[in-house]
Amino acid sequence: MPYRQQIDGCFAETIGGGGLPQADFDTLCRPAAAALSAIGDDVTAGQLPAFGVVGDDDDLAPLEELAARLRGEFKRLVVLGTGGSSLGGRALAALADAPPLCFLDNLDADALDAVLADSAGTAFLAISKSGGTVDTLSQLLACLQAVRAAAGEEDLSRRFVLISEPGDNPFRQLAGRYKLPLLDHDHDIGGRYSVLSLVGLLPALVAGLDARAVRAGAREALEQALSAARGDDPAASAPAAGAALVVGLGRRGRTSSVLMPYASRLAGFAEWYCQLWAESLGKQGLGTTPLRALGPLDQHSQLQLYLDGPADKMFTLIGTQSRGRGAAIDPSTLAGQHDYLAGRSIGDVVAASFTGTSETLASHGRPLRTLHLETLDEHALGALFMHFMLETVVAARLYEVNPFDQPAVEDSKIRARRMLGAMSTEDAPAKDPPE
Repeated sequence: MPYRQQIDGCFAETIGGGGLPQADFDTLCRPAAAALSAIGDDVTAGQLPAFGVVGDDDDLAPLEELAARLRGEFKRLVVLGTGGSSLGGRALAALADAPPLCFLDNLDADALDAVLADSAGTAFLAISKSGGTVDTLSQLLACLQAVRAAAGEEDLSRRFVLISEPGDNPFRQLAGRYKLPLLDHDHDIGGRYSVLSLVGLLPALVAGLDARAVRAGAREALEQALSAARGDDPAASAPAAGAALVVGLGRRGRTSSVLMPYASRLAGFAEWYCQLWAESLGKQGLGTTPLRALGPLDQHSQLQLYLDGPADKMFTLIGTQSRGRGAAIDPSTLAGQHDYLAGRSIGDVVAASFTGTSETLASHGRPLRTLHLETLDEHALGALFMHFMLETVVAARLYEVNPFDQPAVEDSKIRARRMLGAMSTEDAPAKDPPE
């Protein structure tokens, strides 16, 4: 496995009263493993394509061909999408060195204007499962009209690619009108679970990454998790154990879950995790609040709160094999102080910070899980995506909520559309009086 999970730091027997008693964990771990086994049965039956997609790479060849065209013809690809339509691809692209990608995942007038002010040599990938997400649809319309004005309507089909589910929706209507390439978003894969499909993998391919390795890592994590869940030790299945820990600790007042990777390239992964967990589990008064942090950076901004503030959090630290990596400190540059840095690499400092924070959290009775990656690459990141997707759905089954809907969010969307409709009539610019 490309990662190793350690959970001893979450138990009361290790850190004291702030942890989860081993007996409580064991009680939760059995139904968690059973839930994971049932998920495996659903995948085999073709009922969970977000997970089953890793079993077949036949869809990747045409994506690789399209990505090669976009990389060859354009200097930059702007990805229009929000939430799950963007976060997974952005998390993957962070593995690449200077990827030719720009993710406009937050609707912002100034940011969009800045992109359109210099759109020569730019292609656009617009992603919306429904084909009608108002944020992304607004961006797409603005980009279409800007490129049409600058380069002519005949250039649109070369510079735009759309992804949406089948059916009559605004994206498909625009694709038909302007003859834009349009790829199918699987109707049964929700946006926040779509990272292992074309939604996450097409941007990754444009960034120059190996999509097949992403799928292979996810497939390995799925197979190992299912095999362990069906064995004699349910806790050996990392996603089942993780779900049992988070749910059990939540019942004991640890209602926030901090994910803190010690690698800048995993900052986007932490953002992806927060949406996945929050939107899947925050229902019927249940769930825990996901929080993201970045190490070592947030040792200098958040650690004081974590250690001496409310004891309402559990922590997951993700460490990489950083020892010996990066520039080394030449002893001759030291000015007689900080000799402990002599000969140490930047990666050594990161590794020491990871260990120091882990030990400090444990000594303060804060529940701590660690995930260790030997290598941070496409294979490892694919495994992490699969781990947390499985952990989320298992937790949902323990909570007895549906992890694939988001009913409360729809109300705000309805209100926003209603307000936009009212603005179009009430706030329209006044016409000039006739001369």
